[in-house]
Amino acid sequence: MSSVRRVALASSAGNAVELYDFLLYGTAAALVFDELFFPSADPRVAVLLSLATFGAGFLARPLGGVVIGHFGDRVGRRSMLVLTLSVTGVCTALIGVLPTYSTAGVLAPVLLVTLRVVQGFFLGGEQGGATLMAVEHAPPGRAGWYGSWTFLGSPLGLLLANAAMAAATGISGDAFLDWGWRLPFLFSLVLVGIGLYVRLSVEESPEFRRTREHGATVRLPVAEVLRRSWRTVLLGAGVNLGFTAFIFVLATFAVSYGRRELGLPQSLLLTSVLLGAFVQVLTILVFARLSDRIGRLPVMLGGAAFLAVFAFPLFWLLRSGSPALVVLAMLLGYGGSAAIFGPMPAYYAELFSARVRYSGVSLSYQLGAVLGGGLSPVAAAALLGATADRATWPISAYLVGTAAISGVCLLVIGETLRRTRVDGEVDEPAPS
Repeated sequence: MSSVRRVALASSAGNAVELYDFLLYGTAAALVFDELFFPSADPRVAVLLSLATFGAGFLARPLGGVVIGHFGDRVGRRSMLVLTLSVTGVCTALIGVLPTYSTAGVLAPVLLVTLRVVQGFFLGGEQGGATLMAVEHAPPGRAGWYGSWTFLGSPLGLLLANAAMAAATGISGDAFLDWGWRLPFLFSLVLVGIGLYVRLSVEESPEFRRTREHGATVRLPVAEVLRRSWRTVLLGAGVNLGFTAFIFVLATFAVSYGRRELGLPQSLLLTSVLLGAFVQVLTILVFARLSDRIGRLPVMLGGAAFLAVFAFPLFWLLRSGSPALVVLAMLLGYGGSAAIFGPMPAYYAELFSARVRYSGVSLSYQLGAVLGGGLSPVAAAALLGATADRATWPISAYLVGTAAISGVCLLVIGETLRRTRVDGEVDEPAPS
């Protein structure tokens, strides 16, 4: 296997394990954490609180991106990725042994949120570094293709998380709320061991090695990014905002909504998410390769347009109650959103120069994640209760608005494919 393929696979495998840890929490928050950790609250308030703890992990991600990005630009990509994978996996396993509210009272949700915040902090430094390892090893004209392998970790992690939750449901049966929910969290230790083995087998990024050999490393990379490219950081955050708002409404809120509001079977919802994630694995590769051929901008703009257009049909299909249409909603949602998601690794790497790239990519991407994905499940739950008949149109309107933000930011930044820069400088995007 060529070195670039080995690196891309290692980035994908490690990211899949980290996203398994992060997204497993979202599935559990949608299905069981309200009963286990917030049972004294009104049922609807308990759901809101449970989803809010999911968002708590996002709040720490930009800080993690800054801190770990700093050392990634100073010390190296590889060592930081080993650290983030290890700590995130340990946090997930510890969630699996937490006492519930019935045993420990208010201490239980406090410990849950604490572990979630630590988990989010280290994930904040994971995704930027993992994408850079793949993109910086890629040959010319293939950055979109090999970079997208990293983001395969997201649907693969979701596949693993939902498969583990479905398996635990089947194994434990009626005892799922007693002990069955813990099994997927403890299984994280096995996945972390595999991920570390793969990740330790690859070499450091060649671009980082060249930067260090030439003495071009920066003492405070994030300060350099904010001083010279603060507009790029904010616009890049806006690009990710629309995608993460949509995908976490789809992956987290829609599951909770389908189960509690529509009375859909848990097995149907988990199966539809599994199928949707599988389709996204394929479409990420297709759209990433297309972006290498025709450019990042047209592909990602098409993705932003899809997010806006599909915001209303998503809930129409779910409310039909038809198993086939529920599955169709997930297939379309996951598959279509890959048009903006697939090219992202190469896109973000092309926004910043090598000497500050880890910091710039992590900060920009994670700001969009916290503003989009961190808030969207809670915002959706709040908007659902804002109308007397618990209508979903405010949620759809919210998704249209976030997709529009992504589209505008993409247009302002313009095309990044084949953008040239003097080594060591960070470009500001030129308005299109």
